[in-house]
Order: sequence, then C-alpha cells, then structure tokens
Amino acid sequence: MANRLNLPKSVVNTANKIFKQVYDSKQCRGRANETIASACLYMACRQEAVPRTLKEVCSVSHSNRRDIGKAFRKITKALDTNLKGISTTDFMSRFCSNLELNIAIQKAATHIAEKAMQIDEVAGKSPISVAAAAIYMACQASDTKKEKKEIGDIAGVAEVTIAGAYKIMRSHAKSLFPPDFVFQSPVESLPWQ
Repeated sequence: MANRLNLPKSVVNTANKIFKQVYDSKQCRGRANETIASACLYMACRQEAVPRTLKEVCSVSHSNRRDIGKAFRKITKALDTNLKGISTTDFMSRFCSNLELNIAIQKAATHIAEKAMQIDEVAGKSPISVAAAAIYMACQASDTKKEKKEIGDIAGVAEVTIAGAYKIMRSHAKSLFPPDFVFQSPVESLPWQ
C-alpha cells in the first residue's frame, strides 16, 4: 500500500511499529488485518508529517473508509496517542504541485486558507475542502484558471463541496488575500459560484 501512495521508508517503518504495538496489545481483535494495517499506515502518515487523506489510503486498500476510520479511532484510543489535527497547509503544496501551479499561487492559496480558517462559518469545514476552495480562489484572481472539477479531482473533494466553502470565503475575499498578491482579476470580479 505504501508503494502505491509513494510514501517514504520512514512512514513504512512507523506503520510497522504501530501495527506491532496494536497486535501485541490485542486491542483490535475481530478486525481484518488489512483494515488495521490501513489505519496504521494512515496514522504513520500523520505522525511523520507526510499527510495523506483517508480517501487516498482507502483507494489503495481493500477496506472501506468507514472501517478504516473506526480502526484508526480504536488504535488512537488503545495506544493513547494524541495526534495533531490536519490543517490546510498539510496538503497545499502537494495539491498545488499536482495542479502544476506556480509558487506565487501556492503561497496565496496557503495564506487564503489560513485566514479563512479563522472565519467562524469556515472553521467547521474540512481542511481539505478549505484548501481546495482556497486554491480555486487564488486561481480565479490570477492568470492561471483552474476549474473546481480539476481541483476536486486532485484533492479528492466534490465540486459542490468546494463551491460551498468558496461561497462563504468569497464574501470575505478582500481580507483573505496576502498584501503582496498580484491580481490579474480584481477581487470584485471574482465569481460568486
């Protein structure tokens, strides 16, 4: 699974250690080994700061998202592990790189996402959705236009989800962009959808 996600050896080693701890503690009896291994891999990615979405881990596993999520929560509780939550910046460089966006747009999208997470209506949304919406917003203000569908395919987020986060962020657009951003389209002309 790790090879299919292009993960470094350090993540594989950490996942193996976690799996051994779980196996030795006998906390996840009754669950499929593949599900436990997938949850351990997801946990190792977060611990080693090589973030992958749960959806990405599911795509290379024979287990479903719900089962991996349950196993992940069970392992976290059993091993008494405190993981920091994921943030928009965890995924931004990979998403922007996969979309072939330049560093200026990546920096703008990162700034937009960080500022947006301070807005009450946005704070409860998934960081992955906010990151995707921030990329969309930065692209709309630049000369590199990307569609919500293209961004969604890379981020693993539905167009509708990006649109929902973007709509909230759009009303705060003036305060979200970094001060040094070079606009190709003024903020006022950004689409509302």
